[in-house]
Amino acid sequence: MANLKEVKERITSVVSTQQITKAMKMVSAAKLRRAQDKITQMRPYSQKLTQILNNVSAASEGAADIIFAEKREVRNVLIIPVTSDKGLCGAFNTNIIKAVNLAIAGQFAGKNITILPIGKKAFEAFKKRDFNMVSEYSQLFQDLSFENARSAAEFAMNAFVAGEFDQVALVYNEFKNVATQEVRVEQFLPMAKDDSAEEKTADTDYILEPSRAYIIEELVPTSLKIQFYKAVLESNASEHGARMTAMDKATDNAGELLKELRLMYNRTRQAAITNEILEIVSGANALGGK
Repeated sequence: MANLKEVKERITSVVSTQQITKAMKMVSAAKLRRAQDKITQMRPYSQKLTQILNNVSAASEGAADIIFAEKREVRNVLIIPVTSDKGLCGAFNTNIIKAVNLAIAGQFAGKNITILPIGKKAFEAFKKRDFNMVSEYSQLFQDLSFENARSAAEFAMNAFVAGEFDQVALVYNEFKNVATQEVRVEQFLPMAKDDSAEEKTADTDYILEPSRAYIIEELVPTSLKIQFYKAVLESNASEHGARMTAMDKATDNAGELLKELRLMYNRTRQAAITNEILEIVSGANALGGK
């Protein structure tokens, strides 16, 4: 059985850890609220922009005149995994890395893979491997803004148009609620045709100025950048939700461990007192026997 000093030190250590996890949970809750507000404001705008784009492109020659929808034989693939900069958020980052590995082994087997990591954890996970790396945007979350996300999106878009990549995929956590984040492997380029959205918007006719072609030329890049930014915001909200859940569980676990340690402390203390009493009684009996 551990001595009193060891048990007391463990209790102090667990109490200190519990205070840290409580503080981190509160910080994550505050950050989550802000991140959740951003993504809930972004979703309607992103959906409406995509709806208008589908309507406009459906009424023209379709995707044929959109350079970002050009389908080629897939040889070179750019994968953009979106993780966090920090840990202590459960399986949040691990799930993204697993999803990327599964996609490389399955969907993109035999292709030339390039990784554009968003987030320090993705950069650290893939820099040790033999993939080509584009590391300029790995610290995007240090200053999360539309301008910085747009730069990363423009890199992928320009590389696709130049023929450097035949397909671009986004891998990120979609925010559902505080306790649930869903891993998404989404085709970013070439643009995937949304038949269901096209059917819904086919009856709506827009008057376009100066021309339909000009609107498509302006809308498509904007829509792609918004789609990219939305994925980054989804991941940001998911990160704080995952960390809040993980810290809540860690706090509860620390509470359970404290109960066990305090019980052990009381038992050890009681055993020590009993031993002292037995020694005193034995000593008194020995003296009385003389």
